Amino acid sequence: MSALDSKSAPRLLPLDALRGVIIIVMALDHANSFIADGKLELELWADLFPSYIGHPPLTFLTRLVTHLAAPGFFFLMGAGMALFTLSRRRQGWSEGEIARHFLLRGGLLILFQFLLENPAWGLKAPTGIYFGVLYGLGGAMMLGVLFLRLPQGWLLALSGTLIVVTQALLPEARAGFVAYPVPLRLWLLPGFTESALVLYPVMPWLGVMGVGMGYGRYLHKCRMRNEECGIEAYTIALRGGIVALTLFVGLRWLGGYGNIRPPAGDGWVAFLNVVKYPPSIVFLLLTLGTNWLLLAVLARLPEGWLRPFAVFGRVPFFFYITHLYLYGLMGRVVHTSIPGMFPVWLLGLAILWPLCWGYGRFKNGRVPQAIWRFL
Repeated sequence: MSALDSKSAPRLLPLDALRGVIIIVMALDHANSFIADGKLELELWADLFPSYIGHPPLTFLTRLVTHLAAPGFFFLMGAGMALFTLSRRRQGWSEGEIARHFLLRGGLLILFQFLLENPAWGLKAPTGIYFGVLYGLGGAMMLGVLFLRLPQGWLLALSGTLIVVTQALLPEARAGFVAYPVPLRLWLLPGFTESALVLYPVMPWLGVMGVGMGYGRYLHKCRMRNEECGIEAYTIALRGGIVALTLFVGLRWLGGYGNIRPPAGDGWVAFLNVVKYPPSIVFLLLTLGTNWLLLAVLARLPEGWLRPFAVFGRVPFFFYITHLYLYGLMGRVVHTSIPGMFPVWLLGLAILWPLCWGYGRFKNGRVPQAIWRFL
């Protein structure tokens, strides 16, 4: 039986499986960082930019595949928010109760950024005050409360606008270090100011969350119409992926607006080496397009193929925090090349799978209001 034929949670298993897939590639990125030191400079809009000249292709490919993670998380978070909201409305929750749920959950993510995530990065090197993906996700979730009641057309228009105007709002890149105010860093500009490092400011990712929210609504609408298999919803993902990747090639080839940085050379590595902080339009077209294609493929696979990935995908916060400490501790014992890092990465996944399975069973056994259901 494929996921499209399932009568139990017919449209959620592929979402969980996709989240599990991108969690796995995210773990590769962090294993690479802790164990192999294989990451070069960050793909920032200004300052240094990674150049892979003189490095073997595996160095770039290891980084490239992991770019799927952050856009996938924000997109799936938006879809999950929409599905949760529509489900709770049917159960009689008020708009205030729904809003408070997301405000609390987003606030907890930001709190755990500093209490749990930052100490894990400290296993490698002192982090200072780091605003990472949990800050970005938490901030977007809290502001996403304002999106919940927008009509679908307005929601998608606003989300698209937020994505498109990010580059227009960036200051002109200057040579050398510029100490932009911390509030501007937290809202728009990734980078360093004094002891603070912001990699996931909220505004550039709000649009990705909004697109996911729109897709979640569409998925719910298909369910309410009782369309067999949800084929239409996943066909939309397939078409969207093809369109996004086609636009990526066109915009990247032109090298103008939407790139932030044009290709720095003629090879395929330079063509695919795009700005992630903040996400350029071409970065989102490449990564979201690939995520949507993966979602369409996963929806057509047998359920048995999806469930191992869904074990990770159903407990993303638990996996995220646990894997940082696991690979951070491994990195204190093992330091090797990128090829040598891959077996250690796989060993980490083998350790994490039963832990995530057990935590998932524990989490599902809690009452809906329990704090464990938030994590």
